[in-house]
Amino acid sequence: MIRCRAVEATDTSAANTPAAEAEPVFDVTRRATELAVLDALRAVVDPELGMDVVELALIRQIIVGPESVEIKMVLTTPFCPYAGSMIQQIKDQAESVLDHPVKVTLLAERWEPRDAGLMW
Repeated sequence: MIRCRAVEATDTSAANTPAAEAEPVFDVTRRATELAVLDALRAVVDPELGMDVVELALIRQIIVGPESVEIKMVLTTPFCPYAGSMIQQIKDQAESVLDHPVKVTLLAERWEPRDAGLMW
């Protein structure tokens, strides 16, 4: 499951004003950005499994901020020999559809084939 979250600086003193209540809960522009990043990441293929990182459910979260994007991911194995290459490809592909830097963070979670709908 991929979780996407928007990050913005908020002023808690203005939280109770009518203008703050009028902001939409769902930001269409941010969601479009998240989907564009996911689509670009389909070009990054795990060389051992021959499937893309989105299909393998390696991308766990995309956080879109006003000046940057963070992609949180896991690897198929803790000591994946292709980790450096895949992280750089993910960064390059995401930055190809964005106009600001991308940070890729590896999570300590364990990847399960069932997350991608695979049964081995």
